[in-house]
Amino acid sequence: MLIDIATHQPQMLLSIVRHTPAWVWFLFAALLALGLSQVRAREAGLARVVLMPLGMAGYSVYGLASAFDASLAGPLGAWLLAAVLVAGASLLWSLQAPAGVRYYAGEARFHLPGSGVPLLLILGIFFTKYIVGVELALQPALVRDTAFTLQIAALYGLFNGVFLARAARLWHLARNGAPTPSLATA
Repeated sequence: MLIDIATHQPQMLLSIVRHTPAWVWFLFAALLALGLSQVRAREAGLARVVLMPLGMAGYSVYGLASAFDASLAGPLGAWLLAAVLVAGASLLWSLQAPAGVRYYAGEARFHLPGSGVPLLLILGIFFTKYIVGVELALQPALVRDTAFTLQIAALYGLFNGVFLARAARLWHLARNGAPTPSLATA
């Protein structure tokens, strides 16, 4: 329905945006800042590189629960299946950490080159939740539409699977890779 509104009644989109609660825009700003921080090269510990994918997985599960809480078993199963399949396929493709990533065993820290991928994944998850909220407000019956529910769950799973694969590659590098001895000697 949102696509139909955008093509036939674009002025209604402004009304939708205007009626969005302010906290949603604060959340958007925070997630945008988090994503933009990933675009620049930085140093981070293993806990930090795992925390963001876990946080975004939690936000995805919250998105499913807040939209489809009456029948959450199916959507959670589809989300988990999609996440595992995407992560597994990505890891089968390559278990190597992205180019330019270095692990400093002495400090248990990574040097991570900047990447726009986390920003795109974060925005994908945010806008999925936002658009689902708008669609359900416009068409409340969609909450009982199994195909819609499973498609949204699989979309969340796709985003989270990419995050999961990235964290798994870094974990693998920390445990098995050839570590760089120290930040001071690099």
